[in-house]
Amino acid sequence: MIVDHIQNWNQYSLGEAWEKAFRFLQDLSPEAEEKEYPIDGDAIFARVMSYQTERETKPGKILEAHRKYADIQMALIDSERIAVYPTHSLASKGPYAEDRDVEFFEYKAPAKLQLSMTPGTFALLLPQDAHMPGLFTEAEGAKVKKVVVKILLERLKL
Repeated sequence: MIVDHIQNWNQYSLGEAWEKAFRFLQDLSPEAEEKEYPIDGDAIFARVMSYQTERETKPGKILEAHRKYADIQMALIDSERIAVYPTHSLASKGPYAEDRDVEFFEYKAPAKLQLSMTPGTFALLLPQDAHMPGLFTEAEGAKVKKVVVKILLERLKL
């Protein structure tokens, strides 16, 4: 996992896919349309979305992790928290869904690692980083607009 500000992205030498992702992020306006954006075919793409933030303990909140793609998550408007847990410390809620590249995990007591995602702060989440985005920072129910860039792991120089 990496958490930093977008102005520092080039301090990480993670390869051409990393550079393509951040060229896209640097050009992305907070007013961008909510949709999927192709960057480099199936290897790199982005999704812009909005939703209301919630309590971590709200029934139905789940943790997720991915095996084929890394996530770069960044808030565009307003802020959210992302709870992060090591996958090895969690019980799976079911089998890994290869077609959607997601595995869900049982919620555990509040995470010791909470990422505060304000506009311009990014988090690179890897397969070992189970995450629960969409958590409120100050006031429950804030509407956050964010982008998630998906990069095939094999395209990152980790």
